[in-house]
Amino acid sequence: MTTWANAYAERFVRTVRTECLDRIFVLSERHLESVLKTYINHYNRERPHRGLDLRLPEGGPPVNIAGATGSIVRRDRLGGLIHEYHRKAA
Repeated sequence: MTTWANAYAERFVRTVRTECLDRIFVLSERHLESVLKTYINHYNRERPHRGLDLRLPEGGPPVNIAGATGSIVRRDRLGGLIHEYHRKAA
């Protein structure tokens, strides 16, 4: 493990706390695991990252805003705490 790994881990923990855990009342360990699983899936597969040129950490296509057509559909996660937006297939 490199010395930089600690900084990345601290940044991730801060992001999870501010975007998710500070806004949810966790009822049990099982509930916490479910919430974290949902958030981590969102973080790695849906949430654009500025440091990665709006690419997703798990290698999805970059976000293409210009020239897009079709209606947009919103999916709520964690009871509406997180919103994921997708363009409907034309």
